[in-house]
Amino acid sequence: MQEDKRFLFERMPVSQAILRLAVPTVMTQIILVIYNMADTFFIGLAGRDVSVAAVTICMPAFLFLSAAANLFGVGGSSTISRALGSGRTRRAENASGLALYGCILLTALYSLAAYVFRMPFIRALGGIHPAVAREAIRYLTITVAAGGLFTSLASMLAYLVRAEGRSFHASLGMMIGGVLNIVLDPLFMFVLMPAGQEVTAVALATLCSNMVSFFYYVFYIRACRHRYHSILTFQIHFDDDLSSCAREILSTGLPACIMTLCENISYAVLDAITAKAGLAFQAGIGVAKKVNMISHSIVRGMSQGVLPLIAYNYSRRNYQRMKQVLRTSMTMSISLSLAAMTVSLVFSRQLISIFLASPESIAAGAVYLRILCLGGPFSAFAYAVISFFQAVGEGKKSFQLALLRKGVVDIPLMFLFSAVNPVYGAVAATPTTDVICFLRAISMLKGHVSCLIEGENRLHFR
Repeated sequence: MQEDKRFLFERMPVSQAILRLAVPTVMTQIILVIYNMADTFFIGLAGRDVSVAAVTICMPAFLFLSAAANLFGVGGSSTISRALGSGRTRRAENASGLALYGCILLTALYSLAAYVFRMPFIRALGGIHPAVAREAIRYLTITVAAGGLFTSLASMLAYLVRAEGRSFHASLGMMIGGVLNIVLDPLFMFVLMPAGQEVTAVALATLCSNMVSFFYYVFYIRACRHRYHSILTFQIHFDDDLSSCAREILSTGLPACIMTLCENISYAVLDAITAKAGLAFQAGIGVAKKVNMISHSIVRGMSQGVLPLIAYNYSRRNYQRMKQVLRTSMTMSISLSLAAMTVSLVFSRQLISIFLASPESIAAGAVYLRILCLGGPFSAFAYAVISFFQAVGEGKKSFQLALLRKGVVDIPLMFLFSAVNPVYGAVAATPTTDVICFLRAISMLKGHVSCLIEGENRLHFR
């Protein structure tokens, strides 16, 4: 690694290093949420709840691409950073190659399946209204079947670039795609496409912007390989270390993949339950989830940004610095989540009314948002702990927390709470689960005891 990168990972003041690595990723996550919200905003201008609902129910299907990217991006990034920390360049090269080709294979299979089984897929996601289902199929076909590979690879390559400490450039590609999507939405909707084709227009805008992000990373990585001798050569060395490297990528990345996958399944179940209350409520929950995602995007960006820093110092056995990074980043995440929760509670109706016009949809969305935002600070702590376990290679622990946060607890609670309150009960399962996961994360972090500073393989946290 270059000397300035070594300084960043090893000697730069902790708060300064966190800001340098995390701010670009936080900004990227916020822009990605904003461009997802921009789709809803511009579609909402047409005043059609059907179109808003169609894009909403496709969100879990589209976000599954993030699960594939997280599997190989988080796993590859953590493996690369730890390999660089221990001076194992050949292993880092293997990790980058395995991450690339694994992501291509998994995404291609998923995109093909989404196209072949598009009708039952949409129905399972809550597209029970015929008009909603028709528009949702158009969106799914363009963004997932045709554009899935660009979306997944762009996100995955950003992780790998970040693993070398190039956080700004890792985030720049996603920012370019996000900003471009916001610009292309009104261009396609109001200039290039006829009225009534709003969903097709925003889907094409998403496809084009993700293609641009993907090609940015292709050209940037190619330039780094020649100018800075980057390890992201995507070469695979068929040696004895290859199988061990593949296992490490999968064991570290699987919790991140499962967490995103279960999150999508959870959203799909919530949409399906809410759809029974009526179209206005389905549109309301869709917007509330997207507004609430701003808080989660900040936390996710923070954890992604500091993951290479934690992994590198863990591999270097600089445990004191590693613990400082965890504590400082955790404090920042929780503080920002508290601020976002306060804004959502106070201005819930105003935030929802930006995207919806129907009074009934706005009222429902405001209530949904106030309920969802309560879990933000608890979720921030859990995210930080999950990311920490990913960084140090504790795949089983992060996997357990990932399953607990989404899937194992919240889905049963949705059905239980909806039986008590059919309209708003299912939404209350999300903050309830966040609190449960928070308590378990505290227990697991404290259980990771002993003093690595003295050469042992466990960590001590007060």
